[in-house]
Amino acid sequence: MNIYIRYFDKEALAQNVDEALQFLTVTSRIKLDDTLLSEVRTYAESNVMYPKRFKINQHLYFIMIKTTVETLEEFKEKSAGATKFSSTPDWDKDALQRALNQEKPGWYRAVLSFKRVVPTQENAGKFQYLDTEFEVRLKAHSVQDCYERVMDHLHARGDIDPRSQFPSIKGRNFRAEYLGMPRGQE
Repeated sequence: MNIYIRYFDKEALAQNVDEALQFLTVTSRIKLDDTLLSEVRTYAESNVMYPKRFKINQHLYFIMIKTTVETLEEFKEKSAGATKFSSTPDWDKDALQRALNQEKPGWYRAVLSFKRVVPTQENAGKFQYLDTEFEVRLKAHSVQDCYERVMDHLHARGDIDPRSQFPSIKGRNFRAEYLGMPRGQE
């Protein structure tokens, strides 16, 4: 496992923690105290794979990232490719959009969580966001139609502040379950 290390515009790919520490001492004015050395070694020897930001002082940081690439050029190429393309392929987005718009008339159960703006009692003009769950059963033609009807209802209610934050139809805070056709229309 190699370690990518970056301090401002200086960067390197070290093959071990000692090379990373040498890079830091040579290319910067960082004073490596025992606490910082211990943090770097602990991170390098752990199974943690996410990037880690190390605080040098109140305003200075350096970043370390564990990687399996062998050269700095490979690392840059790999990270550049990750930013060019989204994590969801276009065909997945199209399939999701088709599923949301698929005509399936009947009853739906919709559940969404949103951040509701609530004024505070003690100080006029101030407010707080309150996590609120809303659940409803309704007739709709598709998941998209279900979502739009729920949003229209919530926006039209006078007791819900327009500054409230509502989830996207594709987000994890909105769920719709098809319950079936209305009785007599099956």
